[in-house]
Amino acid sequence: MSDSAVRPAQSYSAPPRYRTKNGIRKLLLYAVIVASAASMVAPFIWMISASFKAESEIFGFPIQWIPSKFYVSNYEKVWVNLPFFTYYLNTIKIAVCTTVLQIITCSLAAYAFSKVRFPERDKLFFLYVATMMIPFQVMMIPQFMLMKSIGLIDSHWALILLGAFSPFGVFLFRQFFMSIPEELSEAARIDGLSEFGIYARIILPLTRPAIASLTIFTFMHAWNDFLGPLIYLNSDHLFTLQLGMQHFQSEHATEYGPLMAAAVSAIIPTIIVYFLAQDHFVEGISAGAVKG
Repeated sequence: MSDSAVRPAQSYSAPPRYRTKNGIRKLLLYAVIVASAASMVAPFIWMISASFKAESEIFGFPIQWIPSKFYVSNYEKVWVNLPFFTYYLNTIKIAVCTTVLQIITCSLAAYAFSKVRFPERDKLFFLYVATMMIPFQVMMIPQFMLMKSIGLIDSHWALILLGAFSPFGVFLFRQFFMSIPEELSEAARIDGLSEFGIYARIILPLTRPAIASLTIFTFMHAWNDFLGPLIYLNSDHLFTLQLGMQHFQSEHATEYGPLMAAAVSAIIPTIIVYFLAQDHFVEGISAGAVKG
């Protein structure tokens, strides 16, 4: 046996120049990531800092990130002088109802478009998804006239019903459903399970990532919506947080301290929802990108 046959394989090591370039490339990449993250987090840190400052200190330069004196009175103006808790409950009601209804309607429609065979299914799906291209300003007046005709003006139900359907949600669920093997549905049909049973007992339990993704998108959109409540709500006791915060803005002045305190209080639920659903969020986005 020759020496080459028993000689152990030597590990390959990259040239020093290549390792140096690779290290510099990673360093630059990390620097860009850190700078991007800092640019996104800095406004939130400034908002929290400003919520504890006096009006004269908020726009001071250079920025004093830690206030010299903490003005808790800004939060007292928010929670004591205004019915802020009522605004909070109204916003939670609209956001939660809209999210739950949208998950139900979108998943049902997506199941029909992905697992049920009927004539012109794909063309109908294309037309439905194409409605995402219609600007809200085009549908704003017809939707208002529709809600007025059925007596839902100055009611939370106008916002809930209009937000209960989403072409994007149907698209997201359908793309996820298309990645589920068809053999599961066929086996359930052979066992005598109905289409709704297949949807509820087999397909839907496998869609947690898609549900988490749509929950984040829908909840944040409903929670941050300003134009919808502005159009349909007139009574102060029905206002959402976004309308309630307008009490700190007048024609001649704006109370930035209490306004920042209200904004800090308003973002807490969205952060909680994101952290509860973040484990499935990336997986859901990846699954929704699978080509059907």
